[in-house]
Amino acid sequence: MSKKVVFKTYHQNQLSLLPPSYDDLVPAHHPVRVVNTIIDHLDLTVLEKSYKGGGTSSYHPRMLLKVIIYAYLRNLYSSRKIEQALSENIHFIWLSGQSKPDHNTINDFRGKRLQGHLKKIFHQVVLLLVEQGVISLKDIFIDGTKIEANANRYTFVWGKSINTSKERIKKQLKI
Repeated sequence: MSKKVVFKTYHQNQLSLLPPSYDDLVPAHHPVRVVNTIIDHLDLTVLEKSYKGGGTSSYHPRMLLKVIIYAYLRNLYSSRKIEQALSENIHFIWLSGQSKPDHNTINDFRGKRLQGHLKKIFHQVVLLLVEQGVISLKDIFIDGTKIEANANRYTFVWGKSINTSKERIKKQLKI
């Protein structure tokens, strides 16, 4: 005796009373929200001043920066793949506010507009993460310095070495 097979209902063309909000489709603790929050707290006036004005409207540099940083976080480096993600991936659609810059715009932004500003932006991100307690400056070394492991018998950190690390990072970033 065979049992009756039951399938879940499937109505591909069913209409909704209200369209879903993209905000409802992105989980609360998803990395895209972290990128969004961090970039929203950065001071990008120097980057915004690099635009001349006149002519056609430009995509907002804050949105483009969010998209590029999130793409790099997801190992997407090709401007064409980023352009595709802006049309197909719900996280990119949410992050860009449904804007769809093409691959040339993405490439020009990271190749021309970000030139000379990336170190300052990175510095702001590091300091913001330190202020929020997400990271500690004693753990950040961008020059290949060896970091003491917990297995070592010397597990303490001197306060002066933390201040020295902060100054060294500032010098390396030339800020």
